[in-house]
Amino acid sequence: MTDNPARAVPRPALVGIFGGLFAGYLGLTAVIPVLPAFLRDRHAAGDLVVGLVVTVTAGTALLVRPVAGALADRYGHRTVMLTGALVAALGGLLYFLPLAVPALVAVRLLLGAGEAALFTAGAVWTVALAPHHRRGQLIGLYGVSMWGGISAGTFLGATLQQVSFTAVWALAAAAPLLAAALIALVPVPHGEPGTAAPQEPGTAAQREPGTAAQRKSGGGGGLLLRPALLPGTALALGAAGYAGLAAFVVLHLDARGIGSGVLVLSCFSAVYAGTRLVIGHLPDKLGPRRVAAWSAAGEAVGLTIVALAPNLPVAVAGGVVTGVGFSLLHPSLALMVMNRADPTRQGAAIGAYTSFWDLGLAVWGPVTGLVAATLDYPAVFGVGAACAVAAAAMAAWIGRPTGGHGGTGRPGKPGSERTEARAA
Repeated sequence: MTDNPARAVPRPALVGIFGGLFAGYLGLTAVIPVLPAFLRDRHAAGDLVVGLVVTVTAGTALLVRPVAGALADRYGHRTVMLTGALVAALGGLLYFLPLAVPALVAVRLLLGAGEAALFTAGAVWTVALAPHHRRGQLIGLYGVSMWGGISAGTFLGATLQQVSFTAVWALAAAAPLLAAALIALVPVPHGEPGTAAPQEPGTAAQREPGTAAQRKSGGGGGLLLRPALLPGTALALGAAGYAGLAAFVVLHLDARGIGSGVLVLSCFSAVYAGTRLVIGHLPDKLGPRRVAAWSAAGEAVGLTIVALAPNLPVAVAGGVVTGVGFSLLHPSLALMVMNRADPTRQGAAIGAYTSFWDLGLAVWGPVTGLVAATLDYPAVFGVGAACAVAAAAMAAWIGRPTGGHGGTGRPGKPGSERTEARAA
């Protein structure tokens, strides 16, 4: 059956969710460029303390994302997303207090929990509201909203620092409050506790033919749900290239006498967002397995180009290819998770899946640093490319067609993954 045209895209709801995510991340990231100077000026902190305070949010985010997803499944996505925004606003207000470094660490841990709840509940809420044939596209656009908030937040934070730290703290509190207001304005659909859109004729199982066995086998048992394990591992492998590019492309090009590594990063970021806007529908149209595999392969090619680049135009081309590939990897793998998860556990599944991103960055940050220190900068991108190849192979293996009712599509029919991706 096809999607009901009447609920093609609930745009007012998506405006509230996407706008809430953007505003929430704007406030969360406004302090990032400011904290190092604040810690050194006010607390005489060294590099180790600065690094701890800035990055400690990833610890609670990693642990809280699956919990937040499970709570969203139980109590409603709006409730949990709204709670995340309010926690972020509270964290922003706490910056105003004359806190010692241990207390600042506690505030940052609290903000990590708020960020996890905000993002995870909003992600699966977006999927619940989306027409089946546009879920992958809307997951991608949801990510664009997050990255837009991060870019705007870091820029505004650095700008307001010229005024005062107090101005930055005000933004860190006010933006999540705006996010909470936008989220609160989204109406709760009738029928479930603030989460699912009203069901047109036919259940979720009927709208996803061939996946009942997957949902039965993958829907329970612990916070790390089985449907998220393999796609999440592929995502963590893909994160290696991003970690290496973000940390070392500037140093790599400087060492080669090329310079302008910031331009490569800027092109990567622009293409990352633009790809989702222009061709973000491909995971829905072609199937997530195919797009995930080709995206990871594209990331590997781009990283190899960056590693071997003899001049700036070639390095920029490598950044562009990497951005195109990496952009669609996350939504494609996320769509695999959603297709394989029990509809009642999709929040926990997407939360567990997203935790692999945090885990990947936590692992690959120090690993790429060790590679750079013991080998050289090109080796960093070589490791990232090898991990991307592994992610491509894993994505192709996860979604391979089978002879039964598992896998990605109907048995024995060419192009069945695409059929499932468009099924409704």
